[in-house]
Amino acid sequence: MLRFAITLFAVITSSTCQKYGCLEGDTQKPKPSPESDMQECTLYSKSSCCYADFTEQLAPSPVIKVSNSYWNRCGQLSKSCEDFTKKIECFYRCSPHAARWIHPNDTAAIQAVPLCQSFCDDWYEACKDDSICARNWLTDWEWDESGENHCKNKCIPYSEMYANGTDMCQNMWGESFKVSKSSCLCLQMNKKDTIAIKYLLSKSSEESSSSSSSSSSSEEHACQNKLLKFQKPEEEEGEQTR
Repeated sequence: MLRFAITLFAVITSSTCQKYGCLEGDTQKPKPSPESDMQECTLYSKSSCCYADFTEQLAPSPVIKVSNSYWNRCGQLSKSCEDFTKKIECFYRCSPHAARWIHPNDTAAIQAVPLCQSFCDDWYEACKDDSICARNWLTDWEWDESGENHCKNKCIPYSEMYANGTDMCQNMWGESFKVSKSSCLCLQMNKKDTIAIKYLLSKSSEESSSSSSSSSSSEEHACQNKLLKFQKPEEEEGEQTR
């Protein structure tokens, strides 16, 4: 009976966090709210799961460490690689949507967040000449008594650690991310994500639908059309400022 009660509580907690709140990490709020003074992660300033003061750690370049995790164990990241790493950190810490992909066994973790292939390829391209010693940044470190990370293995280029963008996205953060087969029903860590998330969270989306593949195709088509409408004002604005 006790085991059932504990299991039921875990399910309820996970469901509640997924639907209404934020991940239960060490820097997240209970629920998202606006943050006007964010120095980084401003994509989420209107509804943020992190406090503005957390983003102070990401503001300087190069970033030395975030919480107790050092980013420079194999030398400073290049600016382009650092920018992508910040996008991932911002999503996990600050996005009001991250908890939609809460890990079933850990309310502070995410699982199978769908990333766009183009995002993963660009991320890999940005980091391929930088060096890294941990294939999985969640598990492949030595942690000292103060909770700081140290290399267990020698530093090698990203291009040797990972075969390509897909390999990197699906392994660097454990089970946190997956590469989507869709070109629209996926995240790029930019303003366009608001469109993708709308369809990803709908009952008939590719990720949650139990109906035929035609439903997924319909969602993809609707997402693409919405994305085109989103991009058109941006293109017109760009032409006016030339």
